[in-house]
Amino acid sequence: MSTPVSTYRFQVRDSFGFTDVGARAAYLARLGTTHAYLSPILRATPGSGHGYDVVAHDELSEDAGGRPAFDAMIASLRAAGLAAVADVVPNHMAVPTPARLNAQYWSLLQHGPESEYASWFDVNWAPGRVIVPVLGDRLPKVLAAGEISVQDGVVRYYDHEFPIRPGTENLPLPELLAQQWYRLAFWRTSDEELNYRRFFDVTTLIAVRVENKPVFDATHALIGELVKNGSLAGLRIDHPDGLADPRGYLRDLAELTDNAWVVVEKILEGHETLPEDWPCAGTTGYDALNRIGGLFVDPAGASPLSELLTEFTGDRRTLEEIVEASKRQIIDTSLNTEVRRLTDLLAEIRDAEPDLADFTRRELHTAVVELLVAMDQYRAYVVPGEAAPDEALATLGTAYGVAEQRVAPQFRPALAAVLAILQDGEKAGTDPRRAELVTRFQQTCGPVMAKGIEDTTFYRYHRLISLNEVGGEPEHFGVSADEFHTFAARLAEDWPGTMTTLSTHDTKRSEDARARLTPISEVTWDWAESVQQWHRQAAKYRSAGGFPDASTEYLFWQTLVATFGPHGAPDADRIVAYLSKATREAKQLTSWTSPNTDFDEGVEAFARSVLGDREILSSVQEFGQRIEPGVRAAILGQKLVQLTMPGVPDVYQGTEIVDLSLVDPDNRRPVDYGYRERLLSAIESGTIGEVAEKERLDAEKLLVTRAALHLRREHPEWFTGGSYTPLPTSSGHAVAFGRGVDGDVRAVTLATRLPLTLEDAGGWGTSVVVLPEGSWTDQLTGQTFEGGPARLADLLNTYPVALLTR
Repeated sequence: MSTPVSTYRFQVRDSFGFTDVGARAAYLARLGTTHAYLSPILRATPGSGHGYDVVAHDELSEDAGGRPAFDAMIASLRAAGLAAVADVVPNHMAVPTPARLNAQYWSLLQHGPESEYASWFDVNWAPGRVIVPVLGDRLPKVLAAGEISVQDGVVRYYDHEFPIRPGTENLPLPELLAQQWYRLAFWRTSDEELNYRRFFDVTTLIAVRVENKPVFDATHALIGELVKNGSLAGLRIDHPDGLADPRGYLRDLAELTDNAWVVVEKILEGHETLPEDWPCAGTTGYDALNRIGGLFVDPAGASPLSELLTEFTGDRRTLEEIVEASKRQIIDTSLNTEVRRLTDLLAEIRDAEPDLADFTRRELHTAVVELLVAMDQYRAYVVPGEAAPDEALATLGTAYGVAEQRVAPQFRPALAAVLAILQDGEKAGTDPRRAELVTRFQQTCGPVMAKGIEDTTFYRYHRLISLNEVGGEPEHFGVSADEFHTFAARLAEDWPGTMTTLSTHDTKRSEDARARLTPISEVTWDWAESVQQWHRQAAKYRSAGGFPDASTEYLFWQTLVATFGPHGAPDADRIVAYLSKATREAKQLTSWTSPNTDFDEGVEAFARSVLGDREILSSVQEFGQRIEPGVRAAILGQKLVQLTMPGVPDVYQGTEIVDLSLVDPDNRRPVDYGYRERLLSAIESGTIGEVAEKERLDAEKLLVTRAALHLRREHPEWFTGGSYTPLPTSSGHAVAFGRGVDGDVRAVTLATRLPLTLEDAGGWGTSVVVLPEGSWTDQLTGQTFEGGPARLADLLNTYPVALLTR
């Protein structure tokens, strides 16, 4: 397995295809990266902005240029000394419009369980037909309005097309529809009656059963070919927890690719670790992201910000209470059909096993719901036919302990019985119903976590929104240097080839938008006074209905600070689009399925009015200037730490300079590479000091990124599998570590933490970091230092970070 030294993530799409990636090869080489990291490259729904809605596994993306453009891109990368890795989507395919774009799904709809592709999809055929919830109203009304017709041998509903079952072509339309292997249904029925597994709650993405080896072989043939012929040097696996058997899938993939470098999008919660028996290099880096960011958060800010949140919003609920309520709402609504399927399976098991005969359906349903709500990880890894590992037993046992305290006493016997079934992997290997229950329960845990926490709670709880990140723990307020060292040392020992990241296509905010908020934790009283002032100034812009509510307004002020950078205030359209998504995900006063027009219009009008108010914007800008030293330290510090810590660092497109993007699609906006190349030329020519003031932080971040990536490329043995050595400092405001081989430190990373409180304490004074013996040169400034105690004030007199080499 050859491990990349570093990667640079591109979002490949119709407006930025394979040819565009190839055209950036020289720039990537100048930057110092070694691998271009591509979003999904297989053919997706036309016009897809992300590529995760695959429609054909045997074709490369036509939108991105197809095979000729792909091969030319690989040639361009190789000519620049680069390689490529790509994102793979094994869990699902798109249900496209027209459906014939997905030949396998089209066959499923036309031939039902008789289709040669019936084994591809995770469909429950008990209702007799596949539910297709695309209609804008109930079927009788749609038929009466003449919105469905038969044309050119297919059933049409606006842009949707559906096949006709052989032998039914000449039937009257109502009868014809009744004879198909699919049932066209009102879109609102999906949460009640959908009978295929999907990606989370996205009805247009149908689950693929890659646990069936023929399906795996067919869906991975092209990917395997590209790895074997050297076009791809590694793979990133999307959402492995959605699969029936993640470990089995990774074993099949390792065999197919001769153990190529593979990382998995596995969300690790708290102290959870990646299963040791997974044949992969590690995760895609959310575990690193949250710990790196935590280094720059002041734990002392937790209590004051909690009090401010309560005072401003009036909401006294704890984060745990919000999480529980959010999960229950998701289970009752968008994931209702998945949970009902689990209850059906439990009822079938009950009817077949006398020991369970006395449990009512309500008791079984309550038990499975309570366990899902109480699960604090994306999955417990129980494999039917195998004894459950201790970690899985502990995870399920912890959930049981929480659930037992929440349910009424009469439901506890059923709760214990369901737990016993889920923990008994060996018995599940002898009973297909138990096996399906064990598997489906685990496949449902992830969606409940993701939709209940990341896509609901994190849009409701706003103490400090920079902590509301994928895999994040907002209640874990700050990460000490010692805690980070422990984490990094474990990566170096157990997962040296794991990916690290600060921004992805899924992050709620870019790394720098988060970094602009972390200094708030150091100046909580200044922040509280500022927010209250802005609240008073903006009172005239609230709608007659009182919108936005206090929670949304507090989110807005943090969002404004996060996106108000050296180049000025954010574009109003971007902020309005973000608030629209955020409030719908919060599902409190509006939602995607039940929009509240008065609320939506009130929030938009408020945001646009504030962004047009010079007095308020001036005040926001002044606050930003007061915390700027903290912002600068966090932006440069977290980048340097990420690029030099154990693992393979990924730079998300454009984030080599300051990027203040919000959640997608905002983070998929076009990247101005011309601007970045101009700044890079200034760095290469030594004229960085001549850039405009508003470009200074951009140039500094690019300087740090280039220096670290070049050092990694020149000395991969220090970083890829190299040793990790924490270095002692006499100040808690610094974090320092060394990289090298077998404990021989050859490079030192030094970063400033919490500079605002440091300044209040009088600065560095006589604080030192103890450098290993030898003569050291800062790759950012050219300054030299001797080993032993070195004054932090000297090391960090130009930048709040230093990258030293011996």
